[in-house]
Formats: sequence, C-alpha cells, structure tokens
Amino acid sequence: MIFDTHTHLNVEEFLGREEEELALAAEMGVTRMNIVGFDKPTIERAIELVDKYDQLYATIGWHPTEAGTYTEDVENYLLEKLKHPKVVALGEIGLDYHWMTAPKEVQEHVFRRQIQLSKELDLPFVVHTRDALEDTYEIIKSEGVGPRGGIMHSFSGSLEWAQKFVELGMTISFSGVVTFKKATDIQKTAKELPLDKILVETDAPYLAPVPKRGRENKTAYTRYVVDFIADLRGMTTEELATATSTNAEGIFGLERKS
Repeated sequence: MIFDTHTHLNVEEFLGREEEELALAAEMGVTRMNIVGFDKPTIERAIELVDKYDQLYATIGWHPTEAGTYTEDVENYLLEKLKHPKVVALGEIGLDYHWMTAPKEVQEHVFRRQIQLSKELDLPFVVHTRDALEDTYEIIKSEGVGPRGGIMHSFSGSLEWAQKFVELGMTISFSGVVTFKKATDIQKTAKELPLDKILVETDAPYLAPVPKRGRENKTAYTRYVVDFIADLRGMTTEELATATSTNAEGIFGLERKS
C-alpha cells in the first residue's frame, strides 16, 4: 500500500491514459495518489480526476513560476476550489530561482500569501523550491507553519537542511531523484531522517527514478522510490510503504486504510 504524495496525472501527457496509469500503479502496489494542480487548467483537471476516482486526492495552489499572474481573482478562485472535500493541501507553492519567470520579490509575496491562506484554512502546504533553499527556509520560518504542517516536495538538500525544515514543522518528501547515482546527500537524508518525517512521491511525468531514469515518469514508479529508501534504511518495502502512507494520512487528514 504505497501513497504517491505528489504526481501530475492531470497534465496533458497523461490525457486519455489515466485508466492505464492507475491500473499499472495498482499492479505495483501504489494504491493512492495526490494530484497536484498548479495553474487553472491543471487545477480543473485535478478536481475532475478526484471526483471520478476514489483513490485520488488533490492539492491545489499557484506555482512560483506562475507568481507573476497571481491576482485577487486568482486568490478568490483558489479559495473556492480549496473548499472541495477531496482537496487535502495547498500547493505547490514556493520559490523558483532557476526559471525566474517572476522577480524574487513577487515570488516571495505570493509564497507568503499562500502560506497564510493555508493556515487560515487549516490545510498543510506543499513547497516547491529550486535554487532558493535559504530564502525558502527564511520565509517559512518567518511565516510559521500551522498545526497541519507542510511538505518539502521532491527534497534535494542535505541532511542538515532537512533537519532545519523538520524543526519548523515540515515533512520531507523524496522523489526518484533519491535513486540517482550521484545523489549521495539526498540518500543520506532519506536514510537518517526520523521515519515519521518522510514521504514518497514521483512528481510524474518528471524525475523518473532508476531503473526508468530518462523516460516518462509514472505514478506506479513510486514503488522504485520505496524500494530504494527501504534498502537504505534496512527495512522491507512493506514496512517503508506502511510508514510513509501513515505519514501521508496524518498530514492530509485522511482515514487510515489497511
């Protein structure tokens, strides 16, 4: 029973193939998924999918690469969609200094505002950070993390950085990047963090893990992430899957499934 806490089954690459993707996921033990919408088209599609499939949940928010288009109308739109009973978090939000599609100060404002909304709505928030780890940390630290916590999506930092985010109330989510040969810092983080502070994800269709690296990622491939981290920690796949699913249920406020 594996929970893919961050996948984009709602993007064009998967359009018309959702049934196939879900069937393959089930075959590989991935039984629940969190579909992340980051702009209006992907948010609309995420809601459509969670309405259709019991095993799907949604996270919606305004991605940092879209920060320049954030307006009062966008915020009102988000507030309406966040009322949906199967929306379990606000995100992915944060900072992206790689693409820099909006100035830093604009990204920071939109990031802060959405953290505030997540706390007002009693939802966890999901963070995207690229080439901006220090600023991301300082913003989360200054805004504070609500009682529902938050998730560092596809974490790629050191153990020391992970521990700093955990101290703020964040949980660390690992994608297929952890399986890459040169990702030794991330592997150390996945091995040594407390078990109750980690999650697993794919970020499909991006960041396919070994042995599928370089191909289109699939939510089913969360299995490879779980296998890899379980081996790092000297656990069975089932033990790691159960622990990370339990962590996801706690953050997302879901009933436990056996």
